[in-house]
Amino acid sequence: MSDHDTNPANDDELSLPRATVYKLIAEMLPKDIACAKDTRDLLLDCCNEFIHLIASESNEICEKDAKKTIAAEHVLTALRELGFEKYITEVEEAYDEHRKQQTKDRGRKSSKLSQLGMSEEELLRSQELLFAQARMRYQNQPASQEQPDNNAVTPSSNST
Repeated sequence: MSDHDTNPANDDELSLPRATVYKLIAEMLPKDIACAKDTRDLLLDCCNEFIHLIASESNEICEKDAKKTIAAEHVLTALRELGFEKYITEVEEAYDEHRKQQTKDRGRKSSKLSQLGMSEEELLRSQELLFAQARMRYQNQPASQEQPDNNAVTPSSNST
């Protein structure tokens, strides 16, 4: 029996965010349809179980391939092997969209660097200078302003 089966504290760690799933349920249902809390909880449990099933199967496929990291191909193979072929197209589309967004985000990060108007070397030198200035200020502080060393042994804390 795993920790997941015996320890209720792990349920929250291995679960989708409840509020997010509730929000998705509300968005998917027509406005005139209400969903009971028990039903929402059951759907949440089903979603968690589905993800666990796909992750476990993907992990087994990954191990068979002698890989240490589960890749998208492992998940797609798991979906096929578990009989969820009808979801493959949607999953591939979502994965393609995710990759496009990741590429776009990387482009933004690199453009931020170029927008600073300084080369990486100049930024590094500037950072080192700022650290040196901060060190000097810290070292030149009067003793009364220095931060206490919480790890230092004092006579009162060393008595037995």
